[in-house]
Amino acid sequence: MLEGLYTEKILTFPEIRPYPVHPQETSGVGLGSQAIYRYSLRDSDYPILIIVDKISDTEGNLIPAGHYELALSDERDFLILMQTKNPVAIIPVFKVEEDKEAYNKEFDKDYQKMKKKREKEREKTNKKRAEVGMPPDEEKVHMRATIEYIKDGNYYLIKYERGTIRAWGAIKSL
Repeated sequence: MLEGLYTEKILTFPEIRPYPVHPQETSGVGLGSQAIYRYSLRDSDYPILIIVDKISDTEGNLIPAGHYELALSDERDFLILMQTKNPVAIIPVFKVEEDKEAYNKEFDKDYQKMKKKREKEREKTNKKRAEVGMPPDEEKVHMRATIEYIKDGNYYLIKYERGTIRAWGAIKSL
């Protein structure tokens, strides 16, 4: 009994805690004030496509292996392959889909209430982040880009997903 009481009092004593209540800053530098947080680049607004092998088309054009951003044109008839915001290739789109269920969900009253509540919480968080010098927290959008080689037609199938929109394009290969 004495041992249990002693251990409880020691662990609740403010100077001796195995796990601190607040995160400790041992170096004196506040969290979020380091250059890696303050001056870091924002995430891309487009999904990232990783091309492993170089791609050459029937006209002799070459797309080297690397990391590319994939954007859908405003008219939704082309996919634009970009590297460091410079267009590398324009790929024709043969199919576009929009998720109508997710689009209709935007006008649902319950969803609107939940969205407003999240925005208020995000506003409070962003205010705290601004005090420390961190960039604001923004809502994430589902993004994905994939590439696949189809042997039967000798072409590369590129799938683009961003938010509620999906698009498929193709690059004819040698």
